[in-house]
Amino acid sequence: MSTAKVVFLPSGRRGEFPIGTPLLQAAQKLGVDIDSICGGRGLCGRCQIICAEGSFPKHGITSSLEHLNAFTATEERYNQERKPMAAGRRLSCHTYLQGDVVIDVPPDSQVHKQLVRKAAEQRDIVLNPSVTLHYVEVTEADMHDPKGDLQRLLDALEFEWQLTGLSYEFNLLANLQTALRQGQWAVTAAVYQNKQILAVWPGLRETVYGVAIDVGSTTVAAHLCDLSTGAVLGSSSLMNPQIRFGEDLMSRVSYVMMHPEGAAALTQAIHDGLNTVLGQLCQDQAIQREEILELVLVGNPIMHHIFLGINPIELGGAPFALATDESVKIKASEMGLQIHPAGRVYVLPCIAGHVGADAAGVVLAEEPQLQEEVTLLVDVGTNAEIVLGNRDQLFACSSPTGPAFEGAQISHGQRAAPGAIERVRIDPLTKQARFRVIGSELWSDQAGFAEAVAGLGVNGICGSGIIEVIAEMYLAAVISTDGVIDGRLAEQYPELIIPNGRTWSYVVYRDSAGQMITVTQNDVRQIQLAKAALYAGVRLLMDKMQVQQVERIRLAGAFGSHIDVKHAMVLGLIPDCPLDKVSSAGNAAGTGARIALLNQEARGVIETVVRQITKIETAVEPKFQEYFVEAMAFPHKTDPFPHLFAVVEKPTQSGAIVDDSSQRRRRRRV
Repeated sequence: MSTAKVVFLPSGRRGEFPIGTPLLQAAQKLGVDIDSICGGRGLCGRCQIICAEGSFPKHGITSSLEHLNAFTATEERYNQERKPMAAGRRLSCHTYLQGDVVIDVPPDSQVHKQLVRKAAEQRDIVLNPSVTLHYVEVTEADMHDPKGDLQRLLDALEFEWQLTGLSYEFNLLANLQTALRQGQWAVTAAVYQNKQILAVWPGLRETVYGVAIDVGSTTVAAHLCDLSTGAVLGSSSLMNPQIRFGEDLMSRVSYVMMHPEGAAALTQAIHDGLNTVLGQLCQDQAIQREEILELVLVGNPIMHHIFLGINPIELGGAPFALATDESVKIKASEMGLQIHPAGRVYVLPCIAGHVGADAAGVVLAEEPQLQEEVTLLVDVGTNAEIVLGNRDQLFACSSPTGPAFEGAQISHGQRAAPGAIERVRIDPLTKQARFRVIGSELWSDQAGFAEAVAGLGVNGICGSGIIEVIAEMYLAAVISTDGVIDGRLAEQYPELIIPNGRTWSYVVYRDSAGQMITVTQNDVRQIQLAKAALYAGVRLLMDKMQVQQVERIRLAGAFGSHIDVKHAMVLGLIPDCPLDKVSSAGNAAGTGARIALLNQEARGVIETVVRQITKIETAVEPKFQEYFVEAMAFPHKTDPFPHLFAVVEKPTQSGAIVDDSSQRRRRRRV
């Protein structure tokens, strides 16, 4: 029987099924998180999917709409009688495999919706927005005064608000006369930086809006703000739709290198994603898109370039040249972003080829240039951006940590969603794990846990959970300092340490049907590679600053906000430091974007500070590899971590543990 391959994103789960298999059935067999309550009858519309088109070398698939059946009568009926689906969407229950495909499951089609873990932080911000409202009473048109209505408006703004030399765009004229007469010659003008009229409304208008946006390689988070009060009215997020082109940054750059049209496709994907987020914010707050006058955006250099429509391939290899490291100001309409037609976009400056506007946002929010203590800022993501310094000097670099910290490339990894394991503790004597999942405050060994998670399930391990479980495995001597799962424990704990090919896996959870959530040897390796890259970057900056001790650590980003700092240090993700000096900075990049949105003077501050930061390129530093190798150990091969082991008992290692897989590979090569 002829078969076809299907890969579901963002989960990455894949399989091979007979031609004619409904996509919903394939998804359910693979355990893909996709919603459906009508039993595949095409009534509920919750199982919508999008077929990606193009070549996907990572998956070994060329995906095309032609590899699916034509639109069915059921789908036509759903469109006509219920709710029209967005362009490109299909009902997976009535879409059948005809060839190899890559299928994107949008966030609204997932049962376990991803949580907004980049929430807006409480912060005192000096309110000085670039868009301000000015109510004026305009002199009524008169037969004896030949001035045009625009000139009358300009005169009123100068007389009442001392705003002179204001510019405007031609589109303003289309609705000006209507607004003046509807308002009986009293109107409110929105003025940008006291230089340009963006919009005019009849009568008194007291509120317009702006949005601060953090475009991460994995998650896009946006915060809707009242520009008159500075209040955050709502937040929304979605998984970056570029994930279907590659989970990490360099795989997306590689996609562009292999596909000349790839850059435009990636740009369109993020613009469409931003319009989705903006639409959700407007719907949630019952406002119109035209009431949004400004967007402020941060992102890493590759996201920055792709958003702006700049081909990112120069960032894919040395010397990692930016098209520009300055801030960018542009009309939203030129980006295809659906806000007020005259709305503006401000993008914070980048720091270096792999230290972007998101790191600039962290610096703006955390102000290390004002600190006495040697402060380490780490924005933990698929590409960790690191800033070290104090009021005397600042250094910055990036480290290619990859997506493991976000749950990707982990056998049972998943995004932060209800049902994901986020907290883990392992008993050193019994080696038994107890855990907590997102959506419940109960631990797995507490009464009522099974009932509490019955509707959630225990579905996988998110980023904070994988950090904790591996740190706990080290503390419980399940894995060695070198990161090898101790297979010798299988004899004593056969239900917990199980064979997995030539290596071993640790069982975190086993349900009544025998289904397991495990941590494999490869999972441990992925975390080791990621944390070693980050630590090596930090050590390089410490060398450049000529310091032996970091005095204060702030962990930024969605992942950094939810990991336990003790477990992060146990892994060696961060250098030794008094634990009470290690804390979460929350979504500092997003906070920086919000500060720049609400206080235009902050834009000048960050534009000045980034020019004073010394940039270090890890790729050309000869010591990076040495530091990387030493940092593969837990918590480190040579650094002693005295502050950590003053509060955490160091595990006793019972002799060297042999990694069977590596030994057998070496024997085969001989």
